Amino acid sequence: MNTPHGPEQVPHDPRTDVSIRFALRSPARLKTELLAGLVVALALIPEAIAFSVIAGVDPRVGLFASVTMAITIAIVGGRPAMISAATAAVALVIAPVSEQYGVDHLIATVILGGVFQVLLSFLGVAKLMRFVPRSVMVGFVNSLAILVFVAQIPHLVDVPWMVYPLVAAGLLVLVFLPKITEAVPAPLVTIVLLTVVTVVFSLNVPDVADQGELPESLPTLFFPDVPLTFETLRILAPYALAMALVGLMESLMTAKLVDDITDTRSDKTREGWGQGVANIVTGFFGGMGGCAVVGQTMMNVKVSGARTRLSTLAAGVFLLILVVALGDIVGLVPMAALVAVMIMVSIATVDWHSVHPRTLRLMPLSETVVMVVTVVATVSTGNLAIGVSLGVLTAMVLFARRVAHMTTVERTLTSDDTCTYRVTGELFWASSNDLVFQFDYIGDPENVVVDLTAADIWDASTVATFDAIQQKYAAKGKTVTIVGLDGASLERLRRLSGRLGGEN
Repeated sequence: MNTPHGPEQVPHDPRTDVSIRFALRSPARLKTELLAGLVVALALIPEAIAFSVIAGVDPRVGLFASVTMAITIAIVGGRPAMISAATAAVALVIAPVSEQYGVDHLIATVILGGVFQVLLSFLGVAKLMRFVPRSVMVGFVNSLAILVFVAQIPHLVDVPWMVYPLVAAGLLVLVFLPKITEAVPAPLVTIVLLTVVTVVFSLNVPDVADQGELPESLPTLFFPDVPLTFETLRILAPYALAMALVGLMESLMTAKLVDDITDTRSDKTREGWGQGVANIVTGFFGGMGGCAVVGQTMMNVKVSGARTRLSTLAAGVFLLILVVALGDIVGLVPMAALVAVMIMVSIATVDWHSVHPRTLRLMPLSETVVMVVTVVATVSTGNLAIGVSLGVLTAMVLFARRVAHMTTVERTLTSDDTCTYRVTGELFWASSNDLVFQFDYIGDPENVVVDLTAADIWDASTVATFDAIQQKYAAKGKTVTIVGLDGASLERLRRLSGRLGGEN
């Protein structure tokens, strides 16, 4: 819903959930949230089935995971309107457990992974998001768009020719319907329209039913039959920890992306432990676990205009109804309709400004390199967590290299027996390693003053460098006095000097 001044701003307070009460009081907002949830639910079905195949489990395990993840995170999560469900990232991590030990061990891994996520969140892992540079976020967004598009290619290869005009018609509806009216989400119209056309004309094209068997009953409580021993913990813990880290990274990155799109701030710590609680609940209902689903979240927030956790709750409830009570009808939905919707999601997700030639010319080369590394790593591995990790690492290395070259040393002979070295810049392992070679140990007079008024000491490597400088002058019978430090830099020097390199 739009106002004369732009998109409707939904008030939100993570602690009191003003947003959901606002949705219930506003008929227009309520309609937007519910219809967005319905569209997302339809789009989740084929992906949940596909991720079940990746994990080596029955499709019902993935579908039930999507239901319980969405419903639980809608209640306990920290980012309204974000969709959590079964994901490829989690499926890839836990697939070896299912293959080697069976479904019971896989479910136990999901529950343990959820426990790890709760613990990591209370230890402050969400605060690490502040160290993710903007260039990595841009790379993350563009990678996501590429992955969403690439995931549709298998549905466009070696298929009946009628699939192509159906996809084209779906794209036309998605592009032009919002220009005419926004009363009903364009993705929902596309899905319904193409389903009706397919059924009325008896078109022989792939549909949702072809993707796998849909469940016929509600999920029930499930307790994994695994030995409660240290050996079981030793086997499952590495997979559970990997799942926890991948799920948290993907979820927190997605939450930050939604924050930027909606101009609101979410509670990342709550989102982190909420993901853990959702995985624990999902495990005890026999689901394969999951995390934030970036593509469906973009569909919910950016394409359908959802803004509250009501849309997430609706997605889970509608998904349960669709697969259990209306499975035969849902099975008729042509994959072409869902492919068209996801292609439009990928187009809408790309940060087109970041790849515009003018932007690339103005942007510092290091920023562009970080974005490209993030995109290439993510697309080549198919794992957003790996791409983000490598992007952050690249940004750190390039930043350290850039800052290291900002350190300068100026030598001034103040008298016949004294000279002063004025050091300027931030001193840490990258910038201080060459500092030892900036002094004239033979030619300098007996007294040397190192003025650090315009410098800061950040690590032990720098203290060790100054220890080495003092030792080199001492070997020549000369004294070194370090001046100009205060605060944390002075305290760091006093605490570590003479105590590195095995000295007491």
